[in-house]
Amino acid sequence: MTISEHDPATTAGYPEGHTLRMGFFTDTSVCIGCKACEVACKEWNAIPEDGLLLTGMSYDNTERLSADSWRHVAFIEQRRPVDLPDSADHSGLDVLGMAAQGPAALAGQNGASATVPGAGDMRWLMASDVCKHCTESACLDVCPTGSLFRTEFGTVVVQQDICNGCGYCIPACPYGVIDQRKEDGRAWKCTLCYDRIGDGLQPACAQACPTESIQYGPLDELRERAAQRVDKLHGAGVTEARLYGESPDDGVGGAGAFFLLLDEPEVYGLPPDPVVTTRDLPSMWRHVAVAAAGLVGATALAFVAGRRRSL
Repeated sequence: MTISEHDPATTAGYPEGHTLRMGFFTDTSVCIGCKACEVACKEWNAIPEDGLLLTGMSYDNTERLSADSWRHVAFIEQRRPVDLPDSADHSGLDVLGMAAQGPAALAGQNGASATVPGAGDMRWLMASDVCKHCTESACLDVCPTGSLFRTEFGTVVVQQDICNGCGYCIPACPYGVIDQRKEDGRAWKCTLCYDRIGDGLQPACAQACPTESIQYGPLDELRERAAQRVDKLHGAGVTEARLYGESPDDGVGGAGAFFLLLDEPEVYGLPPDPVVTTRDLPSMWRHVAVAAAGLVGATALAFVAGRRRSL
């Protein structure tokens, strides 16, 4: 296993080869929406309850990532037929079994298709969202106190005892992940269970996931595994399967938590082309320096000219 050339831990000053970059691969094609990841995350990290917003319109009771929801299982309903072989006996569908096998279990044979009884023309897409632990993290760039820091695993963690509640990191995140708690204004988000992985354990969400939708490990290894999964799904006729956030050439230098999606990113509430929001800061500061130098020069000339007129 080799360290990725985009390893942010090395850039942050850790010795090269000190440790592998770790991350998440979330395969949404096998997510069953059980929310075990949400519960495990809350229990391990002692995250307070955030209301259980049961609207009657969806099973998505957390709605979004927040200071009190570091994992969010989204439920997306689509008006699309779910195909099964015509010859299938629909009287006793093994829903959990099909979810464990992924969308290939729902693919028709020889082009034949039928609709899942009771489902009408609806399809559910379920996905567990989390902080992306970006290679190029704007939240790190704007934090004035050093509360946000890069770990030796390449992840990004908030130190709450240092956070002053300025909130600069919140608009800096291109994914809208970071949030403040109303009680004290401090910023909170997923730490990728820094306290667990430092002891060689899996993050709580990955440990609890019953279908291995959430997979944890060395990022390079996860990318290889994800590419193979996409190829397998494409071979089974699930042509809409795609990866999101795995490329080091995207707008954030590659995510430390990436996803296999079954539709466009926008369907899942993800930005299609995220970019690090501080990418223009160096050029902006150069322009500020030039403008400041020009202002100082103009002031000096005006002062000299004024002195000459007074003599």
